[in-house]
Amino acid sequence: MKKWWVLGGLGLAIAFGSGFNLPSPVKTKAQLGKKLFFDPILSKDHTISCASCHIPAFGFADTLANSLGVDGTPGSRNAPTVMNLRGHDPFFWDGRAASLEEQALMPIENPVEMNLSIQDAVKRLNNSKVYKPLFLSIFKQLPSSKNIGLALAAYQNTLETDESAFDLDEMSESAERGRQLFVSDKTKCFDCHNGPDFTNDDFKNIGLFDGVNLIDEGRAVITKKKEDLGKFKTPGLRNVAVTAPYMHNGMFKTLEEVVDYYDNPYQFVPKPINIDSTLRDPLKLTVDEKKDLVNFLKALTDKQYLKKAQ
Repeated sequence: MKKWWVLGGLGLAIAFGSGFNLPSPVKTKAQLGKKLFFDPILSKDHTISCASCHIPAFGFADTLANSLGVDGTPGSRNAPTVMNLRGHDPFFWDGRAASLEEQALMPIENPVEMNLSIQDAVKRLNNSKVYKPLFLSIFKQLPSSKNIGLALAAYQNTLETDESAFDLDEMSESAERGRQLFVSDKTKCFDCHNGPDFTNDDFKNIGLFDGVNLIDEGRAVITKKKEDLGKFKTPGLRNVAVTAPYMHNGMFKTLEEVVDYYDNPYQFVPKPINIDSTLRDPLKLTVDEKKDLVNFLKALTDKQYLKKAQ
């Protein structure tokens, strides 16, 4: 069972070789979604799949700051993990997808990702000797934009983890000290990273927008509201040790760098615009406190990823 309380005392080759083999036979919506997730049929030139940027061996995230779409086109943001998303709408860094079904379809049409219209994707699947009978068997319907989204979402809903050292009460003394610091008034980490997956599903400006070098307006692009300038969705922290690089732009390569940033954002971005009030004053963490925080974050790694996180 997923434990949530903290208060108190590289592409397809990697994907297929990491314990996430495709189901055979395909009998359920989730199994069909899994097959689609790993199949490049949904990209314009048949070269990439969902799993190309959401790699199972790396917590279904990417290892690049900006994922590469068809023709090697770089994306505009870091590809977040698609694990532990159940119930955490809206989706994407800017919250542009209201449901997991919408989230699943958007990368297919995105010109810097798979660059295939949904209409063409539906046509391909209807012309497929493999997929047409599968959709008819499982959905009792021909492939459509709706049931493609339903299948992909059903698979993503299976990607839940709850066997970390934190869940199993197997944390080191350092990680426990980090947990206590994580929920303390000193760091206020728990203000945003709370709940079973360590996210409040809200949007925060953590100081990574200055209008000069950092110009991604985040949530404001969707809402058109000035107060949302530079805000991005708070990511969950499960398996965070294996999902580097970090932040919406992938600017930090290690958890140590992330903790250093939160300790004093102004050392990295001297003049942030609209930064949240909880980050306006440096934390002044000690070297040992930083180490403890990192060890707590690593303790959120599911057993299947422990070797990768070490």
